[in-house]
Formats: sequence, C-alpha cells, structure tokens
Amino acid sequence: MNCAIRSFAAAAAFIAAAGAHAAPAPDFAGIDNWINSTPLSMQQLRGKVVLVDFWTYDCINCQHVLPYVKGWHQKYKDQGLVVVGVHTPEYGFERNLNNLKTAVQRNGITFPVAQDNRYATWSAYNNQFWPAFYLVDKQGQVVYTHFGEGDYAQTEATIRKLLAAP
Repeated sequence: MNCAIRSFAAAAAFIAAAGAHAAPAPDFAGIDNWINSTPLSMQQLRGKVVLVDFWTYDCINCQHVLPYVKGWHQKYKDQGLVVVGVHTPEYGFERNLNNLKTAVQRNGITFPVAQDNRYATWSAYNNQFWPAFYLVDKQGQVVYTHFGEGDYAQTEATIRKLLAAP
C-alpha cells in the first residue's frame, strides 16, 4: 500500500456509489486506545459537528493536511466542532502505542486520537484512503467526504455551514 491516495478513479467511484445522500455515521469500533480523550461515541457527539480524520503518522500526505486539521480544531472547537483523528496504521511500527503517542506529541496534536490498529473503524466507514475526511452533522449523518490533500477551503466552508445549521 502507498499512503498517497491509491487511485483517484477509485475515490470517484466511491463518491458516485455513495451518492449525495447523507448516511448515519458509523461508531468508533474496535479502538485499541484513546489519546487526548476518554473513549468517545457518535451518540455522545450528537449535537456537535464531527470531523473524522483517517490518518497515519508516517504518511506524507497526512502530514501535509495536519496543519489544516489542527487549525480547524483550534478555530472551531468552541463553536461545536469535534475533530477525531482515527489513526489507522499502514506499517507495523505505527501500531506501537508509544510511537503513536510520540508522534501525537511531536506534531502538537491536542484533539482526540483513536488508535484503530485492527482497522475496525476504517472498515465501518468503508474507507480506503489516507488521509480521508468525513464530516458528520449535528444529527449524526455523514454529509461530506474528502480523500487526499486539497480542497481545504471547501472543507472549511462545509464545517462553517454545518456549525451554523440548527
């Protein structure tokens, strides 16, 4: 596997298959450890806008999007945005909790990080890419996805729109 988007054609096919309709957000499943948080559930987060960010710390594309994710967390956390980084490892050494904790600290990540070593949450979302964003509205529906780098203005505009919605 390559941490870069494996195929833009596959991403386009996924989006086309999902359609423009919202779908209930899967819960965080099979999480080995939580960093910067007690265990979270989608039910607990109802009424908040949730950015589920699938990443792995050794992926260069994930490193490139991290400043945006951290910025959104800082800018909107007091307005109701909850960022949850779902760390799903690509390589064996990324499964080590101490390595993950070191990466979280080194990168100044203060939002919750779920260690998804068994790919349970990854599979629940039918995810195939690093990085991948899933925006969940206040009613618990996945209403926006983005795979890979880029479209930061569109992602932020969607965050703002969801935060402003009743």
